[in-house]
Order: sequence, then structure tokens, then C-alpha cells
Amino acid sequence: MKTAVIYWSATGNTEALARAAAEGAGVTAQTVSEFSDDVSSYDALVLGCPAMGAEVLEEDEFEPFFTGIEGSLSGKKVLLFGSYGWGDGEWMRNWQERAAAAGAELVGGEGFIVNEAPSDDELAKIRALAQTLA
Repeated sequence: MKTAVIYWSATGNTEALARAAAEGAGVTAQTVSEFSDDVSSYDALVLGCPAMGAEVLEEDEFEPFFTGIEGSLSGKKVLLFGSYGWGDGEWMRNWQERAAAAGAELVGGEGFIVNEAPSDDELAKIRALAQTLA
């Protein structure tokens, strides 16, 4: 299965999750600004973004990227992940709803979120989830 791991990170917490997921999927993680392929050529997408502001996706790079690919998610396996430092995960629930409404098959049934820096156990869990896509 052709898989891409695409993320945005400010503090490195979401980047650590992206690298673990990429390791599990057997691919290289790419930031949103590095990714230049057409997502329609992928079977599975592993997408990472932390909660920003009032629990929203990062607005300058990630939100425009996700809005641009939303119409290409139908029938694809999608794993959403990110980190947060406040709130209750509303950004992930909203993101999941958008992906599901676009026809994505959410891996694990819900997004994978961690509070602040991921633990070794959390890194192992996302690595294992992403491995199911490989």
C-alpha cells in the first residue's frame, strides 16, 4: 500500500510522532512544505498537526493543505495524529469529522493525540498503527 506521512510541527512533539509513524509505515515523513506529490496517487495518508489557538489546525500551512486534499480522501485509509497542550481534543474530533465526511476510512477509528511530548509508549503505539498501513 503506498503511504505518505505528512505533518506540521512547531515544537517538535508532532514531528516526533510523524517520525515514529513513518518508521512504522516504512516511508520518510515529510512536512507540509516538503510534500509535493499528488495525494490521489496514495492508498493511505498519515496526517499530523497539533492543536493551535482555540483548538484548530495550524492555519497558515496545514489548514490550506488539508482543505486542498479533502476532496481526494474518499476511499483512502487515513490516520490523523497530533499533540496538544490545552483543551480536550476538540480540534481532533472536528478534523476526524471532516475526514470522515470526505469519505476517508479512519485508521484506528479515531485520531491519535498526545498531551505535550509523546512518551516511548505513545511513539510505539503510533508506529504500530502506521505499520498496519504498510
